[in-house]
Amino acid sequence: MTVSKASLMSRIGLPVTVGLAFALIAMLLVVVGIVRGIVPSDPRSILLALLISGGSWGLVSWAVTTAVVDVERDVEEQATDDTPQATESERETENGEG
Repeated sequence: MTVSKASLMSRIGLPVTVGLAFALIAMLLVVVGIVRGIVPSDPRSILLALLISGGSWGLVSWAVTTAVVDVERDVEEQATDDTPQATESERETENGEG
């Protein structure tokens, strides 16, 4: 059974894909730091550097992308909604309070 890349990405979702991409970029930067000698050569230090950088970059980018997707979905729903929502200032003007 083979799974195409497009169907896998559609099942995973955009926020997870972006989170994984940024986590991999962060881990690549840690490897560059290890090669340059910035991270101590202790295996525990290397593992912690990989986990902290990949985890934080992945989590933050996933959260930001999730927020963007939710906002875009809300804007799309509001645009397709038949009944326009009146703002508070419009309601005050209609009631003669403005």
